[in-house]
Amino acid sequence: MKPTAPQDPPQDIVLEYELDAPPEKVWRAISIPEFREQWLPGRALASAEPADATPAEEVRYRMRDEEPPFLESLVTFQIRPVADGRTLLRIIHALDDARLERRGRLAANDASPFLMRAA
Repeated sequence: MKPTAPQDPPQDIVLEYELDAPPEKVWRAISIPEFREQWLPGRALASAEPADATPAEEVRYRMRDEEPPFLESLVTFQIRPVADGRTLLRIIHALDDARLERRGRLAANDASPFLMRAA
């Protein structure tokens, strides 16, 4: 019997866009708070500061849901130059909340392949 979906690890959402703008301009839009605020409001972020950044290549922001259970995620923006001065923008949205990690022992009747007992 295959484990149920909640036991499967969450899948990241990966989106790619080819933009008609040079990488420098795209980097400014995703890394400077005044520009980023126009399309990614600060209220959606867990922190206004990036969680991590590699200048002109990648920036990560920690986000928090506005509604319960207020899950946190990590959104990574990667930029790469492509032909004709255009930019490839890759967005990776990964659920990253410590509360989702399994802790402690499993119950004896949780349909686990190792302990399959009736309650």
